[in-house]
Amino acid sequence: MANENQIVGDTFKVGYRFQRYWDTSMAAAFFCCELGAGLFLLSQYFDFALGMLVGLLFAGVGKPYFHLAHMGVPSRAWRAMLRPDRSWISRGLIGIMFFVGAGVAYLLEFQFGFLTGIFGEATGGFFYQVALVISFAAGVLVMAYQGFAMAHSSSFALWNTGLMPISSIAYAVTAGLASILVLGWGALAPETSKMLVNFTLVMLLVDLCVVMSLLHGAFHGTTGGRQSVDLLLKGVYATPFIGLVIAVGIALPALVLWLAGSSYAAVLLAAVSILAGFFTYRVLVFKAALYEPIISFKPRTANI
Repeated sequence: MANENQIVGDTFKVGYRFQRYWDTSMAAAFFCCELGAGLFLLSQYFDFALGMLVGLLFAGVGKPYFHLAHMGVPSRAWRAMLRPDRSWISRGLIGIMFFVGAGVAYLLEFQFGFLTGIFGEATGGFFYQVALVISFAAGVLVMAYQGFAMAHSSSFALWNTGLMPISSIAYAVTAGLASILVLGWGALAPETSKMLVNFTLVMLLVDLCVVMSLLHGAFHGTTGGRQSVDLLLKGVYATPFIGLVIAVGIALPALVLWLAGSSYAAVLLAAVSILAGFFTYRVLVFKAALYEPIISFKPRTANI
């Protein structure tokens, strides 16, 4: 089994090295993007204007802010969109532009009749439907593309799996459900709120299965993947991972919603727990990623 002595940092020794290019600021950008898209799409389905607005703010303001804060030269960030044929980052940034643009147009028409006021009933209604389709399709892309960008990297066994985009979508939907419950409590019909509580319970179970499957795949993959899993379950990141991601982020909200899902205080506590667990998951998945050793053996020396 791998041990922490094999993590060699920036030395010239043979061993595992952490990736540190994507860290907390990128985790915050991913978190805002996935939460915003999940909240917007669910609010769009339930015709909940406040949820749509908050979702667009998370994806359209929070995501770019933390993304640009991460970049060394923010003025050149626009170049990331120039390779959609090669990069999931490019596809995702283009998707965010379409998502926010179409989402704003959809929300303005939904709330104020903006499009029909400018173009008339027929043409405005057509543009409204176009905005609906584009915002939905781009929202799904926004939820998933960050997972695809991570899975595309073969350098890290923890990321290099098809479960990574699935985890992005699962957590985006769960966070969106928790947020719409808090924002829409009292505004949504009681039967709708009850349905959302039940759906959140199902998604928490899905999140647990996806996370455990992701760890299982990494552990039984390369030695670097096993080392990453050891860090999350036994090593330096075990306390936040088990305590926040699993216990606080999944087990606690599931128990609270199951026992007291009709109480707003319980829903609020569950939502805060889910978001805390989700953000911690995003941070730790970056921090625990390890480069494989450049060479897998140590040189032997002759005894003199």
